[in-house]
Amino acid sequence: MATTRMTVAQALVRFLDNQYISFDGVEDKFVEGIFTIFGHGIAVGLGQALDENPGGLKVFQGRNEQGMCHLALGYSKQLNRRKIIACTSSVGPGAANMVTAAATATVNNIPLLLFPSDTFASRQPDPVLQQLERPDNLSITTNDAFIPVCKYWDRILRPEHLMTAMLNAMRVLTDPAGTGAVCISLHQDVQGESYDFPDYFFEKRVHRVTRPLAVEEELEEAAAVIAGAKHPLVIVGGGVKYAQAGKVMEDFCEKFAIPFGETQAGKSACKSSHPMCLGGLGVTGTLAANVIAQKADVIIAVGTRLGDFATSSKWQFQNPDVKIVTVNNNRYHAAKMDAVTAVGDAKVTLKALAEKLTAKSYKSGYKNEITDAKAVWAAEMKKLAAYTYSDGFEPMIKNNDPRTIPQFVELTGSVLTQTAAIAAVREVIEPNDNIVTAGGSLPSCLQRMWTTDKPGGYHAEYGYSCMGYEIAGGIGVRMAQPDDEVYIFVGDASFQMMHSEIMTAMQEGIKINILVFDNCGFGCINNLQMNNGIGSLATEFRYRDENGKLLGNLIPVDYAKVAEGYGLKSYIARTVDELKAAITDAKKQDRATLIDLKVIPKTMSDGYESWWNVCAVETGGNEKVRAAHDEVKAGRAKARQY
Repeated sequence: MATTRMTVAQALVRFLDNQYISFDGVEDKFVEGIFTIFGHGIAVGLGQALDENPGGLKVFQGRNEQGMCHLALGYSKQLNRRKIIACTSSVGPGAANMVTAAATATVNNIPLLLFPSDTFASRQPDPVLQQLERPDNLSITTNDAFIPVCKYWDRILRPEHLMTAMLNAMRVLTDPAGTGAVCISLHQDVQGESYDFPDYFFEKRVHRVTRPLAVEEELEEAAAVIAGAKHPLVIVGGGVKYAQAGKVMEDFCEKFAIPFGETQAGKSACKSSHPMCLGGLGVTGTLAANVIAQKADVIIAVGTRLGDFATSSKWQFQNPDVKIVTVNNNRYHAAKMDAVTAVGDAKVTLKALAEKLTAKSYKSGYKNEITDAKAVWAAEMKKLAAYTYSDGFEPMIKNNDPRTIPQFVELTGSVLTQTAAIAAVREVIEPNDNIVTAGGSLPSCLQRMWTTDKPGGYHAEYGYSCMGYEIAGGIGVRMAQPDDEVYIFVGDASFQMMHSEIMTAMQEGIKINILVFDNCGFGCINNLQMNNGIGSLATEFRYRDENGKLLGNLIPVDYAKVAEGYGLKSYIARTVDELKAAITDAKKQDRATLIDLKVIPKTMSDGYESWWNVCAVETGGNEKVRAAHDEVKAGRAKARQY
């Protein structure tokens, strides 16, 4: 058996450089490169290997460990999980910074490969710099924090551990049903240890992503349930996008006259212009989708985890006789809500279901309900687009501090509302441009208002609702599709949480367009507070008042100047016309841009025939808190139990 003597780190780099993926007969390299922030635990071991011979791997420099992982997530998600950028950090705080990103990857089923450095396997220099000591168990380090948020976790204590660890890592990363974060913990002394690795460990490996078809019995049962439906509704989840099954889904819905609503992950899997498309569904859904969902007698959930926002905490489906059918390649997700399951790839399973429904001469019983619902929503969209500040202005969200809007208008001179801004951006940018968003109220408005016919044109991280994802994730999207402009929708609070990777975009010459929606705070959560009878508690950006409470005047921030400090071309928009002019000029730039939108608080869209199960305060509180408690209890009584 031929062997090559090399260090663990050198072997790791060589192995990663020879991993490929095959999907529908198309073969491509799986690992694009490695993102790193070098610290003492990783610079000498893995750093030496990358400096000596990175092969075809590209080395990227991150600024914040969580941020660089979000960038890698955005990159892989936009490429339908067919490529990855691995991420590595030093021991201790560098590793801990990646835990949030690992959870984000696992919740969203996006492959993310992490190599945090660890302490010394020998324990000779303990406690090493940045080491977390547990007197009750010396084998536990910071990297054990990754275990609950990863789909696969391993620790390299000896050189020969690397081989089985990496083979299992690739198994998980390339599994459509079980992918997520993978953490391979690298003890810093073991990284530099040599071993006679067998040459076959470094041979080219092609990991084939297959399309498993649901078994015949499952197909028959699912088809029988659907065939008995008069008013079915399809939920398009992220699995439809990753399976590239959008056209098949559109044909399925059109042939059988079944409307479809979209989850955050599923939006842009199908064309927004499709006659059966009702837009977003659930808590952040459109009026059209939610009204149809309430009366549906069969829900066909394809490639979705059936999260609480898509189902309105299991309240949305009000028909007492409603049945659930799921198509999902993950049996765990398929089995939710007592569903009739068809476990398999979305594309081939939908085709098989279509054949069976065709044999039954099936057609839904809808008459004018779909077109009527879409017409009502189209009228609402016009209203949202025209919404602006003027005399007699009424905020979209009624519960608010009466000082907030007048103070904001005086402070900024703005008349721009959030819904009008979104409509203006959609009007001005190109049809094939990509947009990126994450936590806060922007995904709510965008899920309702945004339209695109480009596959993957809507990129939202909402499975984990991770604020701070937007800018880094948007850079990853632009790296994945460099020919298409990227517009990043980010709230001012989320921008403050993490904008460090702007420097990475500048370093790499990657043009992104950042739209900062500045409403002086955590507007979404302020709504949640005040709608449930709580005061404005630490969610608006205010100075302390004379009583020491965070209820003083609003704090102005010039985000355009922050951007200028990084070298971006920046703009401020206080009106729709200023916003359109800024975007028009931003298109001409060859460097990253930022538009500081001064958006009047409480002008985001509100819920449409949906409900969200939140905490119900049972003791104490004011009259509004008690009323909110009663409303939550009433909603829970109407929701399905499981």
